[in-house]
Amino acid sequence: MKKHIVCFGDSNTHGYCADPSDCADGGDRFNEDERWTCLLQRKLGDDWLVIEEGLSGRTTVFPDALHESMSGLDSIYSCLMSHEPVDLLVIMLGTNDTKERLCANAAVIGIGLERLIMKAKTVPAWRNGTPRILVITPPHIGEGLYLRPEGVPMGKGCPEKSRALAPYFKQAADNQGCAFLDAEGIAEYNKVDCMHLSRRGHAQLADHLAGLIPTLFA
Repeated sequence: MKKHIVCFGDSNTHGYCADPSDCADGGDRFNEDERWTCLLQRKLGDDWLVIEEGLSGRTTVFPDALHESMSGLDSIYSCLMSHEPVDLLVIMLGTNDTKERLCANAAVIGIGLERLIMKAKTVPAWRNGTPRILVITPPHIGEGLYLRPEGVPMGKGCPEKSRALAPYFKQAADNQGCAFLDAEGIAEYNKVDCMHLSRRGHAQLADHLAGLIPTLFA
């Protein structure tokens, strides 16, 4: 059986495209030749199965009164069980947690991430009963978010909280024995909303992960 990699994230795992001119199909989702998850599958090869579990708006643990089923904590059990046996869980969350209406600072978001990791480790879906988790801190939300009307629902403080996440996420990963990657400087965001990966950013992230993931099984 192939090694199962579950990529659990938000719109940047789902492949949302904020700039239709950057997408080959001109739509609002990058296609299978562009999304980092699909590119990673190609690079890793036939011995691996990369599973996309990206939901736009997903948070680590915080419910969102404006949208249903956004808390990762509420869905991680069913997600992992539906893909058992799981060899690796890749968590890339935190962007939506910075929304002003959720009232969470970077430290609290880090606690939320650790709570999610702890829950994931208890799910009986791991191959040989061995949890293996990679935590990715998303690139920093850009200040240009505030220059676009679509940035208003995010509220104030998002870029600042985003820049502060990495140390808290690394601490959570270290506490729980997880691998860690800070994607800042690795994968670029678009210049339209400054919080979603560009087509180039998807390729950059896939390239980096294709080199990193096999080392986690060494």
